[in-house]
Amino acid sequence: MSAALEETPVSYEDLADIEKEFDDVETEIIRQQIALTAPLYTRRSKTVSQIPNFWPLVLEQAPPDIDQYIQPSDSALLLSSLLSISVSHFEAESNTPGGDPRSVSVTWEFAPNDYFDDVKLVKKFWYRRSRDGWCGLVSEPVGIRWKEGRDLTGGLLGLVCKAWEAEKNTAAVDTKANGKAKKEGLTPEQKVLKRKIENTGMGGLSFFAWFGFIGRRVSEEESRDATRIEREKREKRKATKASTTDSEGAEQEAESEPEQDGDDDGEDIDMSLEIFPDGDDLAVSITEDLWPGAIKYFTQAQEQDALSDADFESDDEEGSAADEDSAGESEGDGEDRPKKKQRSS
Repeated sequence: MSAALEETPVSYEDLADIEKEFDDVETEIIRQQIALTAPLYTRRSKTVSQIPNFWPLVLEQAPPDIDQYIQPSDSALLLSSLLSISVSHFEAESNTPGGDPRSVSVTWEFAPNDYFDDVKLVKKFWYRRSRDGWCGLVSEPVGIRWKEGRDLTGGLLGLVCKAWEAEKNTAAVDTKANGKAKKEGLTPEQKVLKRKIENTGMGGLSFFAWFGFIGRRVSEEESRDATRIEREKREKRKATKASTTDSEGAEQEAESEPEQDGDDDGEDIDMSLEIFPDGDDLAVSITEDLWPGAIKYFTQAQEQDALSDADFESDDEEGSAADEDSAGESEGDGEDRPKKKQRSS
């Protein structure tokens, strides 16, 4: 049986407002949780820094939604050189005005290795809201100083960084000239990147391509304005809900408001230039699963090692027993064979 809202005093906007208020509460809970757990994460970091290979072992036990992106070549680097991983909710921790606690940065620290010169890689994600109602994480590419011939992304990450710089410069020129940024086709750098992506098998791409994720182009200014407009509309609907007449007037007002045009073409272009389309999902998995559950995953690694050692010892014992049985049979055969020879003579 389907419910027809048209036959009730409830509108879809009413339901959407309730969902958004739930979202506001959950955001505030995240903000409080960050403050309450900060001392615990500091204590944990000091403690685990004394355990050799803690983070490589944690990553070795990573859940499938993280492990699926780690290729064998990535594992060789991560397991041998990774020193630590840390997550920061930087906008909440720095009390950034209007900052969202869902904005996160992930810092990776490495020992000197044969692949790149960087000792620290920091990937930031900002939680943004666009004018068309979309909400989610956006980022900027992070360059890696690869050693000659050791680029695990096959040059894709470097091309993303070049295309991003060209895009920012073009947007800055357009904004200065016209008062707003305007996207008109691809820059030469973006065209080079697009061709490289089209000519590259993206299956099995390195985990380090994640540092090239950008996502939707939603600026801080657009996000701030979209959030303000959404809250104002919600408050206006609350204020005009007192009577049916007011409700009808609010609906008419909402219908008369010009809708924000979504830049669908621009979004398609953005996604065609992504070398790691699931970058935001991976960021969420790291910050909401791997980071808080690090001790659990380390413990699992220890238990697995213990089981492997037990299996190895069991195999050794079985092998020794089999050798003894084989030796015993050989000795028995040695006693019987002379008798047979004696009877044949």
